[in-house]
Amino acid sequence: MIKRIVALILILNVTACAELQQVINQMPQGGLGNAEIASGLREALDFGIDKQVSKLTAEDGFFKNELVKILLPKELQKVDKALRDIGLGNLADEGLKVLNRAAEDAVKEATPIFVSAVKDITFADAKNILIGSDNAATHYLTDKTQTALYGKFNPVIKSSFSKVGADQIWENLINRYNSIPFTNNVNPDLTDYVTGEALKGVYTMIAVEEKEIRNKVSSRTTDLLKKVFALQD
Repeated sequence: MIKRIVALILILNVTACAELQQVINQMPQGGLGNAEIASGLREALDFGIDKQVSKLTAEDGFFKNELVKILLPKELQKVDKALRDIGLGNLADEGLKVLNRAAEDAVKEATPIFVSAVKDITFADAKNILIGSDNAATHYLTDKTQTALYGKFNPVIKSSFSKVGADQIWENLINRYNSIPFTNNVNPDLTDYVTGEALKGVYTMIAVEEKEIRNKVSSRTTDLLKKVFALQD
């Protein structure tokens, strides 16, 4: 079915009207129009945003989700180990938790940007997404939203660090680590790091939902999704 649709699009550019009509008549009944295909892709992305991204905004949306849980950057892994070695494991655990809390707070800013990007999907975008890989729609959203989301996430995460106490906790953690004899001082940019990890988490969860819709008929919960994604089966 997909090959027939792609072939028809190519034929549109080079074939006379009479020949086009003959091709159209040979297509299976119930074929979908360009607008309907684009609407189906928009609906699938809206479902991914609503079902998966919204989960990340809840408490422990990052921290207890192993797919997206934010771990320590490389330069802080030695901080974590050193603190645990001297009996400060609880402090280290709290430091990790507040990084995830800041990401959960920031993702609330994502939905309007995603909604705008989804509305802008053209038929050409939809066609490429439909015949693409299992995460083609996620790649589309990444290209369209990554810069805007970084700009939104970064100040929110910086503010969240203050709100959830992450700035004080990590200042304490890093000061305690830097005071340990024979260690090299660290001063990482945690705001930038958590912003990047939050973005990865958002796109990871959208990709999860996209793969479900592509590969499981039971996940196509509307008639439009069933019709559109039947084209790629």
